[in-house]
Amino acid sequence: MYTKTQKFIQQSFIIILMVLLLSPEVNAQGIDFLRSTGKIYSVVAVIVILFSGIFYFLYRIDNKLTKLENHIKNE
Repeated sequence: MYTKTQKFIQQSFIIILMVLLLSPEVNAQGIDFLRSTGKIYSVVAVIVILFSGIFYFLYRIDNKLTKLENHIKNE
């Protein structure tokens, strides 16, 4: 009763969850390396910039959709 897209999303979620749960030591080693070389701040800065851009994009899309909905209601 699931569509192909729903099955794909469900399988992807399970795979990602398994990878994240089975590899905590690999993540810790990578973070320790970045922290020791001082590059962790660069990684954090890039992540903050990406999320800021995504939130700004979503905010703009929401405003445009709200204006469009109001325009359609008024006609």
